[in-house]
Amino acid sequence: MSAQTLYQKLVASHTVATLDAQNVLLFCDLHLMNEYTSPQAFTGLDERHCKVAMPGQNVSVVSHIIPTHSVTIRVIHDKASALQATNLAKNCAQHGIPLFDTNDAMQGIEHVVAPEHGMIRPGMVVICGDSHTTTYGALGALGFGIGTSEVEHVLATQTLVYRTAENMRIRVDGLLPPGTTSKDLILMIIGQIGAQGARGFVVEFAGSAIEALSVEARFTLCNMTVEAGARGALIAPDAISMAYVLDKCPDIVGETRDKALAVWAHLYSDTDAQFEVEHRFDATHVEPHVTWGTSPDQVVAISGKIPAPDQVAPEHKRSTEQALAYTQLQAGALIEGTPIQHVFIGSCTNARIEDLRAAAQVVANHKVAQGVRAMVVPGSGAVKQQAEKEGLDQIFIAAGFEWRKPGCSMCLAMNDDVLAEGTRCASTTNRNFEGRQGRGAITHLMSPAMAAAAAVTGTITDVRHLGS
Repeated sequence: MSAQTLYQKLVASHTVATLDAQNVLLFCDLHLMNEYTSPQAFTGLDERHCKVAMPGQNVSVVSHIIPTHSVTIRVIHDKASALQATNLAKNCAQHGIPLFDTNDAMQGIEHVVAPEHGMIRPGMVVICGDSHTTTYGALGALGFGIGTSEVEHVLATQTLVYRTAENMRIRVDGLLPPGTTSKDLILMIIGQIGAQGARGFVVEFAGSAIEALSVEARFTLCNMTVEAGARGALIAPDAISMAYVLDKCPDIVGETRDKALAVWAHLYSDTDAQFEVEHRFDATHVEPHVTWGTSPDQVVAISGKIPAPDQVAPEHKRSTEQALAYTQLQAGALIEGTPIQHVFIGSCTNARIEDLRAAAQVVANHKVAQGVRAMVVPGSGAVKQQAEKEGLDQIFIAAGFEWRKPGCSMCLAMNDDVLAEGTRCASTTNRNFEGRQGRGAITHLMSPAMAAAAAVTGTITDVRHLGS
């Protein structure tokens, strides 16, 4: 057998049938659903009098539309959103699909909930009607987003007609310096290769810098790889990721554990495997990064200046002009020192316990700057409970942050956490598109520590220099 990449191994092990040179029928180990991409799929099943083929390999989470206010019982007041949640509960009950509903103590963002409950394991194929399903590559699982019509096919058959991707490897060697994180690393990479730089590819990350990352940092890295156009992201399982999975999976013990470890040990790209494209980066000098524009690839190091249209490639001149007009920034100005009015720490990119610990460490003994509204939204009920056990909530509250309930919240304007027009937000989310957090709102993507620094200074600030 010829040498294979990790991606090729995962596809081959899940191929039910080869349809043609580019398409296979792929078996899906786990299908995650949310409230806004599943209604039409269930309607289609009902119209065809179909049942869900494998209910136990489907899981639903209410996350995008849910309010995050600190109340005992959460109520979705928006009628359309409430209907989506009600229909999801009805459909899950009808078909026997597990559901993390609105007031479930373990409810949260699907991409946070699934791994922390041991649903994601190396070698799996995981799909969801959400583009950031690439997150699961951190555990050596092939995760990717699908469309609503595909959701119906998966529910009916637990398979997917899948067009195979090309292979890209991004090797990052060296170690990230103090004050920088995997969020800074992925923003830097996206800035270098572009928002379409990985289009049509599944990206495998490798190198000493990747090996040194915690699993939660790897989640962030893989989560945002889709912002470079990637169809998937993978990191070969190692001792760090395997230990994480075993800790989350109490069912993997004894002989089952031995067999699992034996299988996982072969989940890597063969030495002679061919990648169509390879990139190399050095982590040693990566600075904290912040987006300045309206695409994740419009990003600069915190010491950098906002580019002028005549400083970018000709094909990017128009988009640069449009981004500067929307963000109301001056070409040539330093990004550091830009005033902000709002801070949001949350999302499937950066709302895990390590993210909250990093932000709390910055916030401790500080106060939120006057005129700034700051929010922390844990990624799940489990994260919220752990943070409260460690006293992180009290650190945030004492500083003047709002401590909220789990949910997607202000990552996107699908709930009642919406920014007002013209409000500039330091955000730990994954997209800074026009109107993403509210019509006319301006988003600057950054790490949790950088967002925390912005909260206490009122400006985009280099966290490494805070207090110095």
